[in-house]
Amino acid sequence: QVQLVESGGGLVQPGGSLRLACAASGTTFTLYTMAWYRQAPGKQRELVAQISSGGDTDYAHFVKGRFTISRDNAKNTVSLQMNSLKSEDSAVYYCNFRLVGGGYNYWGQGTQVTVSS
Repeated sequence: QVQLVESGGGLVQPGGSLRLACAASGTTFTLYTMAWYRQAPGKQRELVAQISSGGDTDYAHFVKGRFTISRDNAKNTVSLQMNSLKSEDSAVYYCNFRLVGGGYNYWGQGTQVTVSS
């Protein structure tokens, strides 16, 4: 059974940093695209960043230059380094693993990030 578990969320002051991690188990994810999404109260879930099986990265415009996504295929993990955090970054962050063209799409349970003074 595939399971994704996020960690690293919490409360941080504006301008601070957090590092999120997502550990997956249940299968081999080498060919999967890994991504982070977020959802704030009353808003739709939105893509934050993604990294392909080949290591190509893509970022939403609102996090470019501040967030960095990385993956470790040997450990089945994806991380999101978040710097220069703003109050508008507050949301529940979800990791997502999907097999492009393969019909497999998995979600973590989410981790809360709150940016506030």
